[in-house]
Amino acid sequence: MVGIVVVSHSAMLAEGVVRLAREMAGEELALEPAGGIEDDDPAHPVLGTDADRVRSAIERAMSPDGVLVLMDLGSALMSAEFAVELLDGAAGPVRLSAAPLVEGTVAAAVAASAGASLEEVAAEARGALAMKAGQISDGVDATADSEADVLPSDASAELEVRNAIGLHARPAARFVETARRFDADVRVAKAGGGNPVRAGSLTNLVALGARFGDSLVVTASGAEAEAAVRALQELAQSGFGDGVTSEPTPAAQPRAVAEPRPVAAGGAVAEAEVVPPPAPGAVLSGVAASGGVAIGPAHRIGGGLGEVPADRAADDPETERRRLDHALDAARAGIEHDRGVVAARAGDADAAIFDAHAALLDDDALLEPAHAAISAGATAERAWYGAAQEVAAIYRGLDEPLLRERATDVLDVGRRVVDAVTGAESAGGAAAGVIIADELTPADAAALDPERVLAIATARGSPTAHAAILSRALGLPAVVGLGAPVLGVADGTILLLDGEAGTVTVDPPPEVMTAAAAARERLAAHRAAALKHAHEPAVTRDGVRIEVFANLGAAGEAARAVELGAEGVGLLRTEFLFLGRDMLPDEDEQADTLRRIAVALDGRPLVVRTLDAGADKPLPALPMPPEENPFLGVRGIRLTLERPDVLATQFRAILRVAAEYPVKTMLPMVATLDEILAARAVLAEARAQTGIDAPMELGIMVEVPAAALGAERLARHVDFFSLGTNDLTQYTMAAERGDARLAALLAGPQPAVLRLVRATVEAAAAHGRWVGVCGELAGDPAAAVLLAGLGVTELSMATGLVPGVKAALREVELAQARSAALAALDTDSADAARRLALELL
Repeated sequence: MVGIVVVSHSAMLAEGVVRLAREMAGEELALEPAGGIEDDDPAHPVLGTDADRVRSAIERAMSPDGVLVLMDLGSALMSAEFAVELLDGAAGPVRLSAAPLVEGTVAAAVAASAGASLEEVAAEARGALAMKAGQISDGVDATADSEADVLPSDASAELEVRNAIGLHARPAARFVETARRFDADVRVAKAGGGNPVRAGSLTNLVALGARFGDSLVVTASGAEAEAAVRALQELAQSGFGDGVTSEPTPAAQPRAVAEPRPVAAGGAVAEAEVVPPPAPGAVLSGVAASGGVAIGPAHRIGGGLGEVPADRAADDPETERRRLDHALDAARAGIEHDRGVVAARAGDADAAIFDAHAALLDDDALLEPAHAAISAGATAERAWYGAAQEVAAIYRGLDEPLLRERATDVLDVGRRVVDAVTGAESAGGAAAGVIIADELTPADAAALDPERVLAIATARGSPTAHAAILSRALGLPAVVGLGAPVLGVADGTILLLDGEAGTVTVDPPPEVMTAAAAARERLAAHRAAALKHAHEPAVTRDGVRIEVFANLGAAGEAARAVELGAEGVGLLRTEFLFLGRDMLPDEDEQADTLRRIAVALDGRPLVVRTLDAGADKPLPALPMPPEENPFLGVRGIRLTLERPDVLATQFRAILRVAAEYPVKTMLPMVATLDEILAARAVLAEARAQTGIDAPMELGIMVEVPAAALGAERLARHVDFFSLGTNDLTQYTMAAERGDARLAALLAGPQPAVLRLVRATVEAAAAHGRWVGVCGELAGDPAAAVLLAGLGVTELSMATGLVPGVKAALREVELAQARSAALAALDTDSADAARRLALELL
């Protein structure tokens, strides 16, 4: 007798379906529920699916006649597929069915109890909706996409998925765009089973979970069916625009997936938690992230959909549909504008994500529920809001991390449309004043207009978070880790933000405003003086020169660094060449980009860091399995030694530029001598391949305590050290950079970190090596004085901080800095260490 397994995100639903089916088919049938996730608390159930739970259920239901597995949605399919892979010597065949969960289970159970074969049981499950569809006339064909009622096709083809990552958002967007060009009804399914879905829906295509090596069956009907299929064949042959490869990138390990609370029926969404506004004069305390004082009106921005749109009385459905159509057009124009801006700044590769955003505006998975909600009496904004929430939940339910991240894209598009309907001003370039956010993402930060934004205040984050780094780079005062109270500040409320003290005063009294304005004027005068002398060297009062360099994260930043007095580049983060791309940059592209930067530096030194990916910097072109603690996982040099082809390509590109310009290379995240020796072997091979013997210094980043403590032995095999104090502080203090609760452990010159700096400098000096610092600590004028006092000879920082650090170094004698630094080693806190330097300034 065929066994049956019911896979659902809800344990209660799976058990209820099984109970219902048993009533119809009897107790003898092997019918097993597999709902929810392991260790779920029945009192507080969490929606999700668990591959191991599904595997156990299949094994319990197994018989020589086989097992039919029925699933509800999203990650249920992924978990079921992985569960089948986990089976060890199954006694019979296993068939996954796309039949409706409740009706399909009941029909399958009745057929199985009567002794039907696995194929017959599966067929009964697939046709389970036919009776209901025939009896109910609601304008919807319930079986239109099922295997029981496939549309007649005029053309068909089988397409092989040959791009490394599979049919994720951008290639799926190209698929949708291609299919929509033709007068044809195009359907697509994974070969070997599964329901065909309409090719006009980005969500449906992504949810297929098509990976490298899978095949897709495409069918089309209509006047241009053959042309549509031919175009899709050509697209597949190009790897759906991603290029083709002979082997996949490492696949993410399927896992149990916990999902957010679903939206209510009809698209209703629970109201966001309301944070009470702070009282006038209240002082909110956080962590100082970027110095300076700002006074101005609050302007709240946030990711996703933000708050639920205010309720209003809906007009007739036709008017609401027109309102939605106009909003979709406005959102489409906005997306096209942003795509052009990003393409001009960073190139088409980074701008390609907007193609997927545009495709979502025409996605049936969003449009159909939105139109249905409007027909039921909802407003256009409420209808689209609910549809976006539901589709985002589908993406979050997928097992592939890269696909789960696309939920953010859905919510971003959702916000655009809702804002267009309501006339609300979206965040980004329109933002002005003191920006308030839960936590700024890199995309949020990049969209801010530095000419209009006065300062940044976030509820979460740390001094090394994206918002803080961007604030320092732009010269904007910032306070992070303020907690929920800052989110209660109403737009337009006057705020006084002190980036030195780490405070935000809400609606301050007049006398406080007066004192703050005076302090702001003093700081502005000090910065103006520093900027005036930015091109002068940083020479201490007793005649010792400290080199002050800039950290760069894009090719276009080099000219600005020179303009602000940088004497070179101490850290070029090459990740910008890889971010947001589905294909790795080749040697020529990397060499051309490095050469442009070297030319802009006009003979100044350039230190290039090899690819530092992993942990908080995942790359689509180098997907990695999820890790329990990615900050302690395969990142930096560990990753590129696993992919020596990537490292060798970088080395060849760097060597080509080093033959013409003063270029050095450094390796990230080094902890052992073996890593250095392995990288040197790759470098030697790259030299042999290019035939370039030009001298090029090779150094390492000191980011983990092991490298600092072992610096004496490592110094024999490298030419220099560059201390990355962001990670060095994180690992020394055992405090994750992204955890706002630990921000105080990451702020300022921690004495334990200063001791590691001294150990590195002393070990380097024993072998005649130089030491630089390229972490955020180098850009803090007080900390810079301490670092110089410990023997650091090169400081590299965000471009905007160069003039201020140079000015601070000119104010002190190195002998004084050395005395303060040695005293700082024996202090008990970062604040105490910093005060010793401030006394000199």
